[in-house]
Amino acid sequence: MFAFDLSKPLIGKADIGIEKTVADVFDYVGLHFFDNYPKWALEVVEFEVLQEHRIGVGSRAKQVRIEQGQKVESMFEITEFVPLQKLALESVSQEFREVYTFEEDDGIDSARLEISFELLHVDFFMRPFEKLIRVAIEEGLQNSLENIQTLLCGHYGEPEGS
Repeated sequence: MFAFDLSKPLIGKADIGIEKTVADVFDYVGLHFFDNYPKWALEVVEFEVLQEHRIGVGSRAKQVRIEQGQKVESMFEITEFVPLQKLALESVSQEFREVYTFEEDDGIDSARLEISFELLHVDFFMRPFEKLIRVAIEEGLQNSLENIQTLLCGHYGEPEGS
């Protein structure tokens, strides 16, 4: 008998230390999420903000990503927005949830950024591959974090970078 919990989300996490203040990291990742997300999420080939007000709970965007050679379109909404602490978004169809958590790291000008990605529904036939899926998710998250670190430490503060 298989013991798969079909209601349990599949979660992958990754984190990185960045030699910037939490305020700088949150400014780049949180406050300017819609401007900067396509810069660090290189698999995003189309991105559209669906309203032009400040980012916050209820803000929506549409994206097209290339995943395993296929175009995948999704719309997501910001579900949590806590300055200097957390940014969470969830697909409107409730397929995934992504959470960015910001913390002070060891040092005055050092922050730790964690990204958690949850597949909210995993089909039964995919459950035997949970470990492989989680590894792929975590590798993608780590790539995004390294891109954020490079963008922040190499370009933060330049007029075009924020």
